[in-house]
Amino acid sequence: MPEALLKALGKRWYLPTVVVALFLIVILPHLLSMNLARDTLDAAKAVSHTYQVEAAVKTLAMDVRDVEAALLQQALQRDADNPLLNKRISEGSRNIKPGLATITRLTVDNPNQQRRLGQLQEVVERRLALFRSLSTAPAGQQAELFEQIKGVQIAGLLDQVLADEHALLAERTRIAATSQKRATYLSWTSMLLQLVVLGTLAFLLSRQVERRLNAERDMQAASGRALAVLQTVREPIALLDAEQTILLSNTAFDEFYGRENDNRALSELPGASWDDPVVLQKLTDVLARGRELWDFEVRQQTQDEVSRVVLINSRRMHLPDSEEPVALLTVSDVTAQKVHEQRVADLNEQLQTKVQQVTEVNRELEAFSYSVSHDLRAPLRHVAGFADKLSRHLGEAADEKSLHYLGIIGSSAKRMSRLIDDLLVYSRLGKTALRHQAVDMHSLVEETRGMLSSGEGNADVEWQIPALPVVPGDENMLRQVWSNLLGNAVKYSSKRAHPKVTVGYEQQADGSHHFSVSDNGTGFDMNYASKLFGVFQRLHKADEFPGSGVGLATVRRVLTRHNGQIWAEAVPDQGATFHFTLPANAQH
Repeated sequence: MPEALLKALGKRWYLPTVVVALFLIVILPHLLSMNLARDTLDAAKAVSHTYQVEAAVKTLAMDVRDVEAALLQQALQRDADNPLLNKRISEGSRNIKPGLATITRLTVDNPNQQRRLGQLQEVVERRLALFRSLSTAPAGQQAELFEQIKGVQIAGLLDQVLADEHALLAERTRIAATSQKRATYLSWTSMLLQLVVLGTLAFLLSRQVERRLNAERDMQAASGRALAVLQTVREPIALLDAEQTILLSNTAFDEFYGRENDNRALSELPGASWDDPVVLQKLTDVLARGRELWDFEVRQQTQDEVSRVVLINSRRMHLPDSEEPVALLTVSDVTAQKVHEQRVADLNEQLQTKVQQVTEVNRELEAFSYSVSHDLRAPLRHVAGFADKLSRHLGEAADEKSLHYLGIIGSSAKRMSRLIDDLLVYSRLGKTALRHQAVDMHSLVEETRGMLSSGEGNADVEWQIPALPVVPGDENMLRQVWSNLLGNAVKYSSKRAHPKVTVGYEQQADGSHHFSVSDNGTGFDMNYASKLFGVFQRLHKADEFPGSGVGLATVRRVLTRHNGQIWAEAVPDQGATFHFTLPANAQH
């Protein structure tokens, strides 16, 4: 059973347990003692009652015998006027009826005795009447009267009365002895029960005392830990009363404001840290009105005579040993943070200026690129057109060298035109808005392969293309990626006897898509890999492999706008592999 439940049950049954214990220790022994005393008193009364009955019976018997003896003597002496005998007879007769009444009263609760006493009264009256008849009867009748007297005996009835009382005395003595034994047993049981209850109470009290001592030790330990934490915290903390007197503070507060170990008000601390009436009023409102102070920024002159920016927090709280509320005050030094914030603001301002400058430069570059690309088209058309006209004008008169020069002029003009077109495409990629949609990468690759396979000399290329997924992105821009990467793979492997292009795909653990394009072409030196994705950067001569040097730069710009990445791996004369990734979700 959990300790908390045991404690709850202990608190719940504490008072009933004490009441039961008091009953067992005090009330029950008292009741047993009263019962024992009552039984003893009843036994004593029973013995005394028997003795009283026996004495009354014997007294009655003596009175009857005395009267009978006096009557018998009077009859024998024939002296009816003897004063002594008459006195004995008179006194004895007067005592007989009270004696019978006494015995009747003493045995009133015994029907058998009452019946015997009724018979005894008749027998006594009968015998006394017979003895009185002796004194007046003739001598011849006395013998007959004596026989009648012998037939009327009271000794048997008296013995029965005494025997019955002795039997009752024996029964009462037995009951008293049994009660005495029971009382003794109950007394010992009560004593043992008292010892058990006292032992249990002593054990419970010792447990209670031990639990209380443990609780006090735990409380002291918790208080010590809390005080250690309070003193270790580097943020100034203090407790204030209604007069803003410092009741408790940690080391950081004392060091920050130069407070000594004394109880003084905030306004009495060294320096002018707490002279601001607005701050003092807000702290007063915390206790007076129950308000809370949160991150109130103020500049203070602290113990080190340095102006610092601090955040003041305060709220009302109650201490367990006091009914008066106190205010918990915490101070956070944010001077360094403010300095950093100012630096960040300055840097942001500088960055904004740089961004504006870069934006202006990019605008000028775009205008320059647009102007150059459009302004160069007319001269290029003129050069190509007049070269063609000159070739036709010379006709058969043109020698071989002239035709060679005219051919160079025409091919250079065409190459320049393609370069301008690539620059325009590259420039537009930076300004065109992305149109995200579901793009079937497998269809784009098959479309690009069909276009490349129809070109001159590309029919023998071996293609390996796995199943590719549908990804979110701009279809036209991703088509440009595949066109450049697959076109480069075909171009740089065209001089192999068996050119081979392999497309790869793998989904990453985070859901992103990893594509690759490999070829068995000329490859390149990885020392120059950093130049691959720059504009006009080429690792092969133009007469070896034609191109403008803008294709890979275009690929990187497209993937950058899709929040993807691209990199390459290659070995000279062993082919190259270009890897690129796209995120799992469409991102603008």
